[in-house]
Amino acid sequence: MNSGLFITFEGPDGSGKSTQARIFYDRLLQLGCDAVFTREPGGTPISEKIRTLILDPSNVGMDPRAEALLYAASRAQLVSQFIAPALEAGKTVVCDRYIDSSVAYQGFARGLGSGVRLINDFGSSGLLPEITFFLDLDPELGIRRAAAAKGGADRMELETLAFHRAVYEGYLEICKAEPERFVRIDASGSIEDVAVAIMDAYTGRLKADGL
Repeated sequence: MNSGLFITFEGPDGSGKSTQARIFYDRLLQLGCDAVFTREPGGTPISEKIRTLILDPSNVGMDPRAEALLYAASRAQLVSQFIAPALEAGKTVVCDRYIDSSVAYQGFARGLGSGVRLINDFGSSGLLPEITFFLDLDPELGIRRAAAAKGGADRMELETLAFHRAVYEGYLEICKAEPERFVRIDASGSIEDVAVAIMDAYTGRLKADGL
C-alpha cells in the first residue's frame, strides 16, 4: 500500500511528453509539494544500463519479445528501488513513461498483445498511477518535432511512420479503456499553453477527488 500520489506522462515520440513532465514536476516543487521525478526506461543505475541497450540504434535485430522483457525488467528495478519507496514515504512521484508505453509500443505496435501487460503487472507488482497525462499529438508531426529537437534519433524513433501510427492508435485504445485514470491533453500548442492545460487539469482532478 502507498500513501503518495503516482503521476505518469505518456505520449507518442515528439509529443513534448518529457518536457512537460519536467515542467510539471518543477511547478509541483514551487508549490511546496514533496515530489520526486524519474523516467522510463531508466531511473536507477541498473535501469539506465538497460535503457542504453534498448535504445541503441545498432541493435536492429532485437526480437520484439526481448524488447518487451527488457522494458519490463527496467521497470521492475525502478519500481522496487525508487518508485515504491518514494510512495511509501508519502512523496508524489512524477514519471516520464510507464507501463502504458509498453502496452502501446510492444503490445499494439509490435503485435505482442496482452502478454505485455501480464509481464509488466508482474514486474511492477501491480502498481499503477492514479493520474496519467496523455500528450495527444499526430504521430507524423511528432516525428518531425523529435527529429528537429536533437541530433540523432534512438532505435524507437527510427521506426516507420506506420509503426508510430500504430503506437498512437494503441494509446487511444488505452485511454478509452481507462478514462478514470487518463487525462488527454492537446499537445499541438506552445510549450507554455500545454503546461497550463496540464496544471489546470491536475488541480481540477485533485478538487474532484477531494485530495
